[in-house]
Amino acid sequence: MMKVCSRCVMDTSDAEIVFDDAGVCNHCHKFDNVQSKHLFADGSGEPRLQKIVEQIKKEGAGKDYDCIIGLSGGVDSSYLAVKVKDMGLRPLVVHVDAGWNSELAVSNIEKIIKYCGYDLHTHVMNWEEVRDLQLSYMKAAVANQDVPQDHAFFASMYHFAVKNNIKYILSGGNLATEAVFPESWHGSAMDAINLKAIHKKYGERPLKDYKTISFLDYYFWYPFVKGMRTVRPLNFMNYDKAKAEAFLQETVGYRSYARKHGESIFTKLFQNHYLPTKFGYDKRKLHYSSMVLSGQLTREAALQKLAEPLYDPAELELDIEYFCKKMRINRAQFDELMAAPIHDYSDFANWDSRQQGAKKLQLLVQRLLGRRINVYS
Repeated sequence: MMKVCSRCVMDTSDAEIVFDDAGVCNHCHKFDNVQSKHLFADGSGEPRLQKIVEQIKKEGAGKDYDCIIGLSGGVDSSYLAVKVKDMGLRPLVVHVDAGWNSELAVSNIEKIIKYCGYDLHTHVMNWEEVRDLQLSYMKAAVANQDVPQDHAFFASMYHFAVKNNIKYILSGGNLATEAVFPESWHGSAMDAINLKAIHKKYGERPLKDYKTISFLDYYFWYPFVKGMRTVRPLNFMNYDKAKAEAFLQETVGYRSYARKHGESIFTKLFQNHYLPTKFGYDKRKLHYSSMVLSGQLTREAALQKLAEPLYDPAELELDIEYFCKKMRINRAQFDELMAAPIHDYSDFANWDSRQQGAKKLQLLVQRLLGRRINVYS
């Protein structure tokens, strides 16, 4: 039987979760002791954000764009895009089309771009390579099936930033709704070593157009040589997701998705069926726990939401049928993939040892300089 945190709704589906004597989990303590110090929902974030915005404008003076934003069509990135307009920044907006966009997502993106008057660059990925890589991950039976899309999204952002001499990437990622994230569930989406190892074992075609980011690129070249920074403006605001969505509906005619990540048909099926069915991971627990900790949701309301079904059975069948047709596999093959023995990402080559080495080097340099160093792209 699952043990549930007495404060949030995270439970022992996280194999590394620990509870104190009051039944409060380590994710809650991490939020209190670390993450909450980077979340400025009380108004104190406004001058901090303004200072960052002025720096972005200063460094971007004379350029076509002073920052770059990735736009998925989801609430977080859409709200960020509109707020950035109010800040007077001049972003290049990048959307990565991996072949799974819903029609509603396309419509919402068009509305955001039209309202803000931004330049949009849509990077349409090579579908045959995406399909081969996603099937490789399905055959590997790892939890992080979203890596092929996520890695491509971030890689495209970095490549476009370098090409256009942009140093600042603005992300819709935020602690108000994404603070809780168990490391035991899967590895980093930026681990190109892991991605290539999985594809080498299960892939059937070379990845010629698929762009990756290496370990040195991510931890050294981009932050220290190129001076690139990722900024998460929503952490400096009193960001309430429900209010943000209502604002978007009223302001730009944004239309809501029936489910979280409804902007991507693949992500919807992955998060609402693959993960909970095959691994017992319900990502709603992370989202709702984060909202409980940031004060957007009561624990009682979160538990009520978790009691709701993940999928309508008829809708699930339609989505599986669509997935199989697009991936060119039959239902029996899909069921085989769902039933295959699971693996951890660490069963394949990965960058974990390099990451640990980089952390030791960071601590050594900090001791030598006598100050904290925490610069990552």
